[in-house]
Amino acid sequence: MNGYLLDTNIASHVIRGDRPQISQRLASIPVEEIAISAVTEGELLYGLARRNYPALLTERVRQFLLRVDILPWDHEVTQTYADLRAACEAKGVPLAPLDMMIAAQAIAADAILVTNDKAFSRVPDPLRTENWDHT
Repeated sequence: MNGYLLDTNIASHVIRGDRPQISQRLASIPVEEIAISAVTEGELLYGLARRNYPALLTERVRQFLLRVDILPWDHEVTQTYADLRAACEAKGVPLAPLDMMIAAQAIAADAILVTNDKAFSRVPDPLRTENWDHT
């Protein structure tokens, strides 16, 4: 894939439209270079379910999901996950389970993970990150 993989926190800001700097950066990148993990899709849908599917937010999420590529969690990603988790544990780097899955997806896709979550900065190479949320 290459390009950019949006973490759930960044995808949420895009959907809400509450951080103009993220929207401006996103608008400067060709749409085919933007993706999310199937894990992020699941987190976004869980957020809707938890709120009982409010109409406006549900439509915004639906429109967002129509516009981004959603990368599947396949064999290549599971192998990358296994290697990454072992490397993180060996170095004493804690990472939440879903964050570990998203990081593995970014590495497997050779994509830059766009996030404002500082936890990813502790993940060893080859994970590359950018923070578009400079508030």
